[in-house]
Amino acid sequence: MYQLSDWLPTTRKEMDLRGWDRADVILFSGDAYVDHPSFGVAVVGRLLEAAGLRVCIVPQPDWHGDLRDFKRLGRPRLFFGISPGCMDSMVNKYTAARRLRSEDAYSPDGRHDMRPEYPTIVYTQCLRQLYPDVPVVLGGIEASLRRVAHYDYWQESIRPSILADSGADMITYGMGDKVNLELVNRLEAFMETYDESLEYDSLTGETLMTRLAFRRAVIEGEPLPQTVVLADKVSAEPGDIVLHSYEECLKNPRFHAENFRHVEEESNKMDASRLIQKTRGKYVVVNPPYPPLTTEELDHSFDLPYTRMPHPKYKGKRIPAYDMIKFSVNMHRGCFGGCAFCTISAHQGKFIMSRSKESILREVEKITKMPDFRGNLSDLGGPSANMYMMQGKNLKACQKCCRPSCIHPQICPNLNGDHRPLLDIYRAVDAMPGIKRSYIGSGVRYDMLLHNWKDENLNRAAREYTRELITRHVSGRLKVAPEHTEDHVLDIMRKPSFALFHQFKSIFDRTNREAGLKQQIIPYFISSHPGCTIRDMENLSRETRSLGLETDQVQDFTPTPLTVATTIFATGYHPYTMEQVFCEHDPEEKKRQKSFFFNGKRKTENGKVKTENGNQNTQKRENVTPKTGKRNTKQ
Repeated sequence: MYQLSDWLPTTRKEMDLRGWDRADVILFSGDAYVDHPSFGVAVVGRLLEAAGLRVCIVPQPDWHGDLRDFKRLGRPRLFFGISPGCMDSMVNKYTAARRLRSEDAYSPDGRHDMRPEYPTIVYTQCLRQLYPDVPVVLGGIEASLRRVAHYDYWQESIRPSILADSGADMITYGMGDKVNLELVNRLEAFMETYDESLEYDSLTGETLMTRLAFRRAVIEGEPLPQTVVLADKVSAEPGDIVLHSYEECLKNPRFHAENFRHVEEESNKMDASRLIQKTRGKYVVVNPPYPPLTTEELDHSFDLPYTRMPHPKYKGKRIPAYDMIKFSVNMHRGCFGGCAFCTISAHQGKFIMSRSKESILREVEKITKMPDFRGNLSDLGGPSANMYMMQGKNLKACQKCCRPSCIHPQICPNLNGDHRPLLDIYRAVDAMPGIKRSYIGSGVRYDMLLHNWKDENLNRAAREYTRELITRHVSGRLKVAPEHTEDHVLDIMRKPSFALFHQFKSIFDRTNREAGLKQQIIPYFISSHPGCTIRDMENLSRETRSLGLETDQVQDFTPTPLTVATTIFATGYHPYTMEQVFCEHDPEEKKRQKSFFFNGKRKTENGKVKTENGNQNTQKRENVTPKTGKRNTKQ
């Protein structure tokens, strides 16, 4: 049985249980506090705790009224950290049609009023009002993807770096394991210098970090990797890349497109350059990222003493996102797919960082001891399920590579696509006491399963993996993501030809027949993606119907910051070719494109959906326009 003190403190009472007068770092999160390695704020908190720091978490603070949630833990010794949560706040709150989502998966009972729009900015402004001299560090996906000038779909404009918009002191972008530890080490070292810019608490005798001291410690000295800072002056050095300024991007969309290529390439290099962008009379400086974590470093992150449960304050309340990952295991970070619409590589990087077999088995053993576990693991996966332990055969070649994808337009000949380590994990997990079945809930890259590798051992392993996946690790439905049928759209998406889906479906169907199984393959598609026209959607509908597929699994393209697809949508230019690309902006035409997915269904005049057998389904959704906040309930 866990005790309240097994979670990181969220209240003064919980601090008292640990005998703390003050925290070293206080983390504010837009998500509910779930002490699980899939929730970023829990990971950062546990890593800093393991380094000897007193860390507190304030989940989903109330930003209205007297700001008591921002006051209740007082001032930290080092800094405030802010994360909006596991998802971009605007994607989390609104659909592609800019309608308020009915549920926030990361809030108790799915409440959608527990976080503001752009919590990174709102939380920073609240803290600035209360503690003007305390450093504020931004992290998480919202800050990472907005670290330079970016297109904001919900404001329909190019916005400056969120560092300039928020008034914070620094961004730590990407996965925060290394950078946050090094940040703390540098601050602690500076605290021992007794610099006059530090503040001294006469009551406790503690030395407190100030914004000026923070700047001297980690901004004005040796650059800290994987951070973004705002400088009054900066001298470009050999190897630096000077981007077009924010103001230039506002005037000429081509400049914004040109910038993006540099940002993406440097995000995915092992030996990256520093980026500099002039913004509102100052300079946004993006320091190069750290190298990918080693297996030992990643194991350390996952082996920390998580309770794997929501904080006791949520007793009796459901957190939908936790329900999804409660009995799942994440085996690696990173994705080398480079899909044009996806933010994973921008945040986690394209290089795969894999856990050891021992670390994975330790986590599975913990899950088997959870009181409500019934023997079925919901997922043994990662950003893409079948990239575990895959990397370049010649790592020196990888260090010089700037391709955004290792598998598009063709699979890199240097990639070691060996599926045997995955098979070994699957079999070891299935052999563990307490495990009945382990399922693969993450998306599978079938193009790597169908590729003709030069090494016949890899081809044999891919075939073996495919059969074992279908016969042992599918819970009735296998999710795959062809995304479209038309080659010219797929090329912009950085996805393989739909012919490979035909091939994989044939194997899937044959394997099911041979094994006496009746399972479904569920393809995911995207409408209104850059390059996609209404005729393309007609062709998609026709082709999927000919295969007898249900195409209800669809999302309308949502332009999220720092993706190549969003850059095309915002500027009309492909950043790598500077060719103009058609993009559908008209809301009604976007609806028409998506309507092709509803096979066998048609809408009546009152907005209800009528199926071919005459049944009616009604969905009520509150339409909220982000810019105005006006509400209009539509049926």
